[in-house]
Amino acid sequence: MPASSPLISNDIVVFGLIAATLGLIFWTATGPTSWLKRFYTYVPALLLCYFIPAIYNTTGLIDGLNSSIYKPLSRDVFLPAALVLLTLSIDLKGIIRLGPKLLLVFLAGTLGIFLGGPIAFIVMGWIHPETVAGDTWAGMAALAGSWIGGGANMVAMREVFNVDATTFGQFAVVDVAVASTWMAVLLYLAGQSERIDRRTGADTRALDEMRERVARYQAENARIPTLADLMVIVGVAFGLVALAHLIAEPLAGWFGRNVAWAARFSLDSAFVWVVVLATTFGLCLSFTRARALESAGASKIGSILLYFLIASIGMQMDLAALLDKPWLFLLGAIWMLVHILLIWLVARWLRVPLFYFAIGSQGNIGAAASAPVVAAAFHPSLAPVGVLLGTVGYATGTYLAYLLGQILRWLAGA
Repeated sequence: MPASSPLISNDIVVFGLIAATLGLIFWTATGPTSWLKRFYTYVPALLLCYFIPAIYNTTGLIDGLNSSIYKPLSRDVFLPAALVLLTLSIDLKGIIRLGPKLLLVFLAGTLGIFLGGPIAFIVMGWIHPETVAGDTWAGMAALAGSWIGGGANMVAMREVFNVDATTFGQFAVVDVAVASTWMAVLLYLAGQSERIDRRTGADTRALDEMRERVARYQAENARIPTLADLMVIVGVAFGLVALAHLIAEPLAGWFGRNVAWAARFSLDSAFVWVVVLATTFGLCLSFTRARALESAGASKIGSILLYFLIASIGMQMDLAALLDKPWLFLLGAIWMLVHILLIWLVARWLRVPLFYFAIGSQGNIGAAASAPVVAAAFHPSLAPVGVLLGTVGYATGTYLAYLLGQILRWLAGA
């Protein structure tokens, strides 16, 4: 067999390999042994979902670049379906009831990410210009999608700005390294929250009421999903994906023919409109009874689709080139420091409990994937609050990261 030929060329077999790999990762992540439990304390499952498929590609077991698993299956079907399912559960009324101070802290975190990107880009241009050369701006736009929203938004920006697979992999490493370090700090601070709140004189009455309200909501809405529930979830997701594609093609064509600046903002791309429409459909559903599908596991199915997408991106990565730009870690650290500083200043000004600061930050950085973990570290009944704020990021991440990407593109002169 020629050296350039993969050992496995059948995409059905490759799909099964990826599915089995994801299943093994998530089973071992549950900590069936003490050794594995310690291992996943330091190595997030998300990172393995990128890198194990990348090992398959790098060693020649599969050919990720020429596989149809990523495109059209994962990119054009799984991604928009995940966006629909991860946004339809947003409870805007519930978020408003959480109080204006929590929302202000959360929005300060979002603003910190939005401002931190250009600041980090400019500062790194002074320190090490090579780091921000080439398509670094596009990789930063993808990272902004993750830090404002989540993995689905990051992948969406990867496609919108056509980020090279290796560059995307480098920023995936930066994402995990920087975000995981900050999350570890927040988990440590959670154990000191009562002492810190007493020292700062924070008013915790609203937080106590929140615990009671969230616990009551959980008890009233929890249910075991039926086959009908799961079929409706799948039908809604893929039905709206079909509708998004049906509308996107002529819409992109119209912009390409009639709007002179459409190409500059990727508005002549059908895929951009698929992403925007899928997110918009999910948001519209959040105002209807369809939001109840979340209690039947809509976001879990969305996450399954998302992890298949992540693995299919990993299939295209060149591991040998991942560490070509070690200065990217400093870029990510500067970016994160801007976010932390702004959210800390707003939290101090409002004299809010430490929980508001922690979940306001992690609701952006980790979104619904890890924000509940940080929230539960303060009190188990508060985990859904993390989900609530995290899902807001899914809704806003696509739009804000796209806008930030255009700003970074302008700074890069691309």
